[in-house]
Amino acid sequence: MTAACPACAGAMPDIAPPPDAAADIVLHLPDIHCAACIASVETALSGLPGVREARVNLSRRQVRVAGAGLAPSTLIDRLAAAGHRAQELDTGLLAGQGAEMRGLLMRTGVAGFAMMNVMLLSVAVWSGAADETERLFHLISAAIALPAVAFSARPFFASALGALRGGRLNMDVPISLAILLAALVSLIGALQGADRASWFDAALALTFFLLIGRTLDHAGRSAARSAAAELAALAVPQAVLLQGDTRRVVRAETLKPGDTIALVAGDRLPADGIVTEGQSDIDRSALTGESAPFAVAPGGEVAAGEINLSGPLTVRVVRAGRDTALSRLADLVAVAETQRTRFASLADRAARAYAPLVHLLGAAAFAGWWAATGDVWRAVDVAIAVLVITCPCALGLAVPAVSVVATGRLFRRGLLVKSRTAMERLAQVDSVAFDKTGTLTTGQARLTGTPPDAALALAAALARRSAHPYSRAIVAAAGARGLVLPALDAVAERPGLGIEARRDGRTVRLGRPAWLGAAGEGVALDAGGDAPTLFAFSEDIRPDAAEAVAALKAQGLSVALLSGDGAAACARVAAALCIDEVQSAMTPEGKADWIRAQGAQGRRVLMAGDGLNDAGALSLAHASVAPASALDAARSAADVVILSGRLAQIPELLSVSRHGVGRMRQNILLSVAYNLVAVPVALAGLATPFLAALAMSLSSVTVSLNSLRSLK
Repeated sequence: MTAACPACAGAMPDIAPPPDAAADIVLHLPDIHCAACIASVETALSGLPGVREARVNLSRRQVRVAGAGLAPSTLIDRLAAAGHRAQELDTGLLAGQGAEMRGLLMRTGVAGFAMMNVMLLSVAVWSGAADETERLFHLISAAIALPAVAFSARPFFASALGALRGGRLNMDVPISLAILLAALVSLIGALQGADRASWFDAALALTFFLLIGRTLDHAGRSAARSAAAELAALAVPQAVLLQGDTRRVVRAETLKPGDTIALVAGDRLPADGIVTEGQSDIDRSALTGESAPFAVAPGGEVAAGEINLSGPLTVRVVRAGRDTALSRLADLVAVAETQRTRFASLADRAARAYAPLVHLLGAAAFAGWWAATGDVWRAVDVAIAVLVITCPCALGLAVPAVSVVATGRLFRRGLLVKSRTAMERLAQVDSVAFDKTGTLTTGQARLTGTPPDAALALAAALARRSAHPYSRAIVAAAGARGLVLPALDAVAERPGLGIEARRDGRTVRLGRPAWLGAAGEGVALDAGGDAPTLFAFSEDIRPDAAEAVAALKAQGLSVALLSGDGAAACARVAAALCIDEVQSAMTPEGKADWIRAQGAQGRRVLMAGDGLNDAGALSLAHASVAPASALDAARSAADVVILSGRLAQIPELLSVSRHGVGRMRQNILLSVAYNLVAVPVALAGLATPFLAALAMSLSSVTVSLNSLRSLK
C-alpha cells in the first residue's frame, strides 16, 4: 500500500493514452491518488528493459505501458516492489462475450445493408429493365452480394464445415447449402445473361434473418455466460501481506493458510479467511445475491470476491488460490451454462434427424418439379425454398434459449443450478423433504448444561474432527473454558453415527446416543469405561424457514422433515414450522431408503440437506438443493446450491422451473406447427427462396422472443 503523498496539492489532468494503444499493456492501479503516485509508477516502470513509455491515467487509475517483449507479470512485480498494487485489465474476462455479440451485430448489419441495396436493384429489374441493363444490374448485385455473404454467413459455413469434417450433419449444413446454392445459381444466371430472376436477395435475406435469430439466442445465453465471467473477474490478483510491522504487496496465488492480510475500505478479498482485527460491513451480493451489507467483527468469516465496505480489516487466511469458495463457485457456474433437459435432448435429436430429411426433401422437390415442368431453374428455385423453409433452427433454439435464460435469472437471485437435467426434474416435484440441523435450523447449536471438564475436553478432542454443528458447539464450549484437549490416535468419522478414536489403548466414541447404547437426545460420549455422558443442545430455526414451508404448501406440495436427531427435537421444529410428516433418528441409509420408498410410490421428492449424512438422499432424490454453507459432499450431490442461504427462495426455484419447462414445450409446439404449414407450401412451389428465408427466420425470431419473455 502506498503512503499518503505530500505532493498531492491539486487536481492532475488526465493523460491521454498513446495512439498505438492496441499493442500496449494496460494495468489497473487501485491505490494511486496523487501526483507523487503518478511519478512513482512511471519512474518504476520506465527503468525496466524494453519499456518505451509508461503513461498513467489518474482518473481511471490505469497505466498504459508501451514497449517490446513485455510481460504483465514483470510489470506487476516491479510495481509491487515499489509499493503499488496492480492487476492486468483482462478484457477477455468481461468483454469477450461483448466481442462475440459485436461480431454478430456487425455481420447482421453488413447482410442487412447489402440486402437492401440488392433489393433496390431487383426492383429496377422488375420495373422493366431489360437486356444489357438487366444483366448489368445482376452483375452489380453479384458484386455486392457475394462478398457480403462470404463475410456475414461465415458462422454458418464454419459450423457446417466442422460438422462435415466430423462425419455428421447439423442444422447449419442445409442453411449453408441453401445460401451457397442461391448465390451460385444467381451468379451463373448473371454471367450467362439468363432471362430469369436473380436470387442474390434471397441469399442475403436468409443470412440476415438467420443472424438476427442467432443474435437473439446469444443475448439470452449471455445471462449465464456473463455470470460466469463476472465471477472470474472477481478474483483479486494481489494482496497486502502483513509480516510483523511490515506490509508487502504479494500475488494472491502465493497466499497460504495462516497468512495475515490487510484490507482497507473498497478492497475486494483475495482469499477466504477469518477477521482478526477491525469491524466493517461486507458486500456479498456478487456471491450470494443478497444486497444488504453484512457486518463482520473479529471471529467473523469472509470469502474471496466479497468487498470490504466501511473499515480497515486484518484477516487470517484460511483458504487461498483454487481452494477458495469463489473458485469452486466459478467452476460450478461453468457447468450451469451447459444445462440440458430431456426436452433439449429431444430437440437435438429432432434437429439431427431434420438435416438429412431436409436434404431428401430438397432433392425430391428438385427431381419432381424438373420432371413435371422440364424447367431446371424452376426446379432449383423450389429446391432452394424447401431447403430454407424446413431448416430446424427454431427447433434448435426452442430449449437452450429458455434453459439459459432461466439459469441466468436464478443465478442472479442467488440460486446456482448446476445439474444439466435439473430444470425438468424441479418442474416435476410434488413433495419436499428437509433435513433439520443446518437446513431448517441455523446450524449454530449451543451446548446447554455444565458437563465435567474431563468429559468436555475428550468430547472436544473428538468433535474437532467433524463439521457437524453439535461438534462445533462442543469445541466452542471447551475453548470458552480454556481446556487442554487430550491427544487421540486413529480418529475416524462414521457418517450418520459419530466419531471414534483410540486413547491410551481404549476406544472412545462421540456420536448419536443410540449408537453408544444410551437413551436420550443430543450427543453421547463413550470414554471407554463408564456409562456414556450426554450433551444437550439448543438451536435456532432459520428466520425464513416458516415462510418457505408455507409457500411450498401453498403450491400444493407436501413437506416432510428427515433428521438423525431425536424425536423430541424434531417434533419441536416440525411444530414451529407446521410440518406434518416427521422422520427422526434416521441414519444416512434410512434417509436414502425413505427417498427410494417415496419414488417407488410415484412421488417426486425434492431433498434439501447440508450434511455428509444427507449426500446419499440428495443423490437419490428426484431433485435436490443444498445451502451454500453445506459440506462439500452435500453441495456436490445437490442439483442446486442456494448461494443466498435463504430457504424462502426454494418455492421461487420450483416456480421458475415449472414456467421454464412450460415455455420449452411452447417453443417445440411452435416449431412443429410452423413446419407442418411451411413444408407443404414450399413443396407446392408457393414460396420463393426469399419468402422461405423470411418465413424460416421469423419462426426462429418468434421462438427466441418467446424464450426471452419473463418466466414469472
